[in-house]
Amino acid sequence: MLIKKFVYSILATVSMFGAFVATSEATQQTASAATSNLSKSDAAAKKWIAWRESKNSYTARNGKYYGKYQLGVGLLHGNYSAANQEKVADNYVLSRYGSWTNAKRHWLSHNWY
Repeated sequence: MLIKKFVYSILATVSMFGAFVATSEATQQTASAATSNLSKSDAAAKKWIAWRESKNSYTARNGKYYGKYQLGVGLLHGNYSAANQEKVADNYVLSRYGSWTNAKRHWLSHNWY
């Protein structure tokens, strides 16, 4: 009986780890897809901003700002998924700065974007 419980606990742990790996890989694929259509300098600037804003965490919080790019929660419309954060961040930066490189320049001079 103890062996059976031990085997079940091992299988449960392996299953949870597999789910974690799958989720992590899906998040990385979302981020990769979001930067694939950018120039090298814009992709680098986007990664730089994400690190400065949240240490690349899609769940980072700072008051009314949320996620990898610390977007206002109103911009996300209740959809906090990685894919939506990437899409909204790209739209925000394009409309406000024209490029991620310009957004980084602004960040460097004002400590925000």
